[in-house]
Amino acid sequence: MLLNIPEMPLSWLARKSGLALLLAGSLLAGCKKDLPEAPAALTAPVTPPTPPQYGTPFAGVPPREDAVIYQVNMRAFSQAGNFAGVTARLDSIKAVGANVVYLMPIYPVGTDSKAVNSPYAVKDYRAVGTEFGTLADLRALVDGAHQRGMAVMLDWVANHTSFDNAWITQHPAWYVHDAAGNIASPVSNGVTYGDVAQLDFNSLPMRLEMISAMKSWVFTANVDGFRCDYADFQPDDFWKQATDTLRNVKTHKLLLMAEGTRASNFASGFDYNFGFSFYGGIKNVYRSGAAATTFDGLNTSEYAGATGTQQVVRYTTNHDVNSSDGTPVALFGGDAGAMSAFVIAACFKGVPLIYNGQEAGMTARISFPFTSVKVQWGAHPEVTRAYQQLMAIRAASPALRHGTPTSYSSANMCAFTKTAGTDQAFVLANVRNATTTYTLPIALANTSWTNTLTGNPVTLGTQVTLQPYAYAVLRK
Repeated sequence: MLLNIPEMPLSWLARKSGLALLLAGSLLAGCKKDLPEAPAALTAPVTPPTPPQYGTPFAGVPPREDAVIYQVNMRAFSQAGNFAGVTARLDSIKAVGANVVYLMPIYPVGTDSKAVNSPYAVKDYRAVGTEFGTLADLRALVDGAHQRGMAVMLDWVANHTSFDNAWITQHPAWYVHDAAGNIASPVSNGVTYGDVAQLDFNSLPMRLEMISAMKSWVFTANVDGFRCDYADFQPDDFWKQATDTLRNVKTHKLLLMAEGTRASNFASGFDYNFGFSFYGGIKNVYRSGAAATTFDGLNTSEYAGATGTQQVVRYTTNHDVNSSDGTPVALFGGDAGAMSAFVIAACFKGVPLIYNGQEAGMTARISFPFTSVKVQWGAHPEVTRAYQQLMAIRAASPALRHGTPTSYSSANMCAFTKTAGTDQAFVLANVRNATTTYTLPIALANTSWTNTLTGNPVTLGTQVTLQPYAYAVLRK
């Protein structure tokens, strides 16, 4: 049968810390030359006491399996590029279905000679960057989100600091050194990130100060969790130390996301891993013609190590891939393809992440260091409505939020059911820019549902035909 669903008229290692600088010669980032023993005053951690609690701990933090995460890039989110610009649009973030606001790094950015204006080059872990506003402005943002039933998560950059961070001179032993005795930069896949300095996780004093600084924001700004940058590259026992400390803050329920794929991140105490592979799968399916059954294996492999309600965060864009790969509109075949891909990311399995601007149908990528392009709100209201509608449907269905999926996908149609108790959903997404006819399996043929996109009842026969990149979300 042909479902009467209106066509939409619509379409890592990226820059983590700064521009990649290839250094001539070999840099032994994992080696440390014997250095003269530093005076105790330079090596001993000077950890401030836990600050007093600002505000009232937020009681509305969602269960981790029910989170919808909205990533805010302050520099691009508003014309002013600051906290106030985000606070002014909290209602629109709520309207797209988010219940967790994730703020990219809020800290002062390094300005030394190696700096490239990267928000991931942190100059002071305990301060607010003046480009974004003041501590009072951050608190106003957090208060506003809490008043609207949304939690707030900060971006935490544990792997490295800027070269003008005070730790460089006060605690040089907290860093990795090269064979010449110089503080080294991170190296990954032969690429050196020369604007930042690699921290040494063999340093127990550094770990204690890092975790203390992290914990301080729970009290200073009343935040509800952290997204931990580049998390696969710090030792598991550091993250276990950090998460245990944070979980011991009994006044707060905290959400902790690893920007990583290690199965051990779950055992280290994170609620979430990052769906790098699922994003790669979406690209392969929509851009390279891979079969829609690609997602089935990823639903198994990305959940290795997860127990209970631990989840994987799924997305069609974020600040890294938006800068390096382009917008969903450009990547997945226009507005319709971008929406079709997001239906799969948001509904198949896991926790969805929305990057600011994708729900506005942005066609211009927000390139590093995220200073020149601003989100053009209101330019594509039909795209915004499509996101709002889908996420409202998802919020109303326990099955779509965290039900058990069963895949019925074919090469050209991503198809799956989800069940939670008595709630059932059936989702189809045409992954091709061509009209596609799908033969229903025996378990779904000749069944009756409600089309949640139209509100109308629908009885399936033995086949379903969807227009290019169209999708259907059925429920009973």
